[in-house]
Amino acid sequence: MIAPVYRTRPIALAILAIAGATIGGALVSQQVFGLAPCKLCLIQRWPYYAGVPLAALTAYLPPGGPRRVGFALLALVFLVSAGLGAHHAGVEWGFWPGPIDCAGDAGAAPPRVDDFLKQLDGARVVNCADAAFRVLGLSLAGWNALISLALAAIAIRGATIR
Repeated sequence: MIAPVYRTRPIALAILAIAGATIGGALVSQQVFGLAPCKLCLIQRWPYYAGVPLAALTAYLPPGGPRRVGFALLALVFLVSAGLGAHHAGVEWGFWPGPIDCAGDAGAAPPRVDDFLKQLDGARVVNCADAAFRVLGLSLAGWNALISLALAAIAIRGATIR
């Protein structure tokens, strides 16, 4: 029989790799390709900011109870992430309204009114209800929901291995 440390560490490392690639792709699309995120897009990143280091920690926790707790926390984080992605996708499809203030990040407030007006000239407002693009009919928010569900399922599997 293979020891639990060898059976569950690769699962935690797989979660780390998939989650890291997902949030990395979001950051590259923003920083390299100029795809401006909306408020809901930015909120969807929070579980990944928690999940990536938690997956790394989980991979090196002692097998058994401590690692199962790590996997349980990962499952919870990515179930929340799936809910956030599904909510945003629903806003994009018009199933329900998005937040009233969903107009992107305004940045730091400039010290003078003239600077503020100049900042407004270059501001790009991003509406949460507008999907930047769709792949196979799903927006990035929809894909996030599916990826997050898969990550949660993988974490649950890791938590149940004895």
